[in-house]
Amino acid sequence: MMFDAGQAFRKLGIEQVNSGAYCSAGGWSAPNREDAFAAINPANETELARVTNATRADYCRIIEGAMAAQRRWRMVPAPVRGELVNRIGQLVSEHHDALGALVSLDTGKSIMEGKAEVKEVIDMATMAAGQSRMLYGFTQQSQRERHRMYDQWLPLGVAGIVTAYNFPAAVWAQNGFLAAIGGNTVIWKPSPKVPLTAIGLQHLANRAMTEMGHEGVFSMFVTEDNSVAEKMVADPRVALVSFTGSSGVGHKVANIVGSTLGRRYMLECSGNNGCIVDETADLELAAAAIAFGAVGTTGQRCTSTRRVIVHKSVSSRLVELLGKAFSRIKVGDPSDKDTLVGPLVDKGAVEKFQQTVAAATALGGKVVAGGSRMPRAGYFVEPTIIIDALNEWPCVQDETFAPILFVIDYEHWDEALAMHNDVAQGLASGLHSTNITNIESFLSAEGSDCGIAKVNMGTTGADVGAAFGGEKETGGGRTAGSDAWKGYMRRQSVCVNWSRETPWRRLVEA
Repeated sequence: MMFDAGQAFRKLGIEQVNSGAYCSAGGWSAPNREDAFAAINPANETELARVTNATRADYCRIIEGAMAAQRRWRMVPAPVRGELVNRIGQLVSEHHDALGALVSLDTGKSIMEGKAEVKEVIDMATMAAGQSRMLYGFTQQSQRERHRMYDQWLPLGVAGIVTAYNFPAAVWAQNGFLAAIGGNTVIWKPSPKVPLTAIGLQHLANRAMTEMGHEGVFSMFVTEDNSVAEKMVADPRVALVSFTGSSGVGHKVANIVGSTLGRRYMLECSGNNGCIVDETADLELAAAAIAFGAVGTTGQRCTSTRRVIVHKSVSSRLVELLGKAFSRIKVGDPSDKDTLVGPLVDKGAVEKFQQTVAAATALGGKVVAGGSRMPRAGYFVEPTIIIDALNEWPCVQDETFAPILFVIDYEHWDEALAMHNDVAQGLASGLHSTNITNIESFLSAEGSDCGIAKVNMGTTGADVGAAFGGEKETGGGRTAGSDAWKGYMRRQSVCVNWSRETPWRRLVEA
């Protein structure tokens, strides 16, 4: 074993029965075993702890506290806001191992991936703290004499953040830290499938807020009652709702938020990511990158590689190399340092995996690696390669959050691009090639229609300095780096008359 779960729980304030709601106005709600749900370890299907469902009353207390805190927070200088975010990052760094263990226990990720996700939180805090000194507006030239005109960015208000189960720490950081440096207070609604990571992070955020005298900036509630989460989504007092999850739920969020003019939504939804491999590609490099892109986080990344569109002249060789790579992947206990792939998150995810494999084989697909649930405790499945697939099959068009890789052959470059883009989603994309014409075509306006494009790399993995998000059914939102902070602020055009005259005086006096 790589970690002691009990020690991680103690360091991060995790109890056998935990509160599911926190805000500075009143602190944590009272734990209640009678109204608590189980946090399940997907590696062995055992109960880790219980979490009390947040109620509508909890949410009402949280939104009132967030609004009151925001009236103070909006006037705190942005670099000082960055200091709070940086302090949270420091505390996360001090608890890196314990948080990595918690992520692994919650999600089933390998301990390597759990710690890597926590490192992203730390990096995001550092980046956001730096950006707090760079929330730039710009000066414009007025057409009026002795007038100064410029743009500036101001806080929105309260930001509601809804996160998915696959990245229980990083997505909160991507959204919450940028929202906070922009002068907003943050209400976090994490997935009830992975509640313990959120509770641990909230404890650290509470400590930072208390130390620095900025209580109320970060609050949280978690519940299995969707109506409580929908109350936040529909609340006109929540200026921005950032949602990460399926496109189906994303549509619902967009419709609810969009029904109130002036509110904003930011969506990071499903991905059905393709990787083209042309006849000039370094196939060994491609196989290694694609293999991890398909099986990392057990295929439960929105950027996971799901479709390989390969030139028919090199298809057999690529499949052979992919098969060898898949055969070397250790699937097992996430706490084992040698494990690369852990379990899926729950029973429903396993059933979806099995349904997709069955649908593909019924249509003529051939399973050349994996294809089955593993005969052991926990939600383990075999990393799977299916060849002879067609891009138009429903099971290929739909995103299955599991380690299934479809291999699709092509003959002509234009055909490859068309198939790559012919899905509803538009998040991450990849190309393996040494042909400069194909590379530039892929990166041009006629090429990848996704928010992220990578050349001779896997589709997974993102630098915190790059804006993260996608197009089409992925939702169009952008989080993390670049100038993504603008999505969490409102733009204001300002004009100042510093003369003692106005052209309107002549009309009044006349």
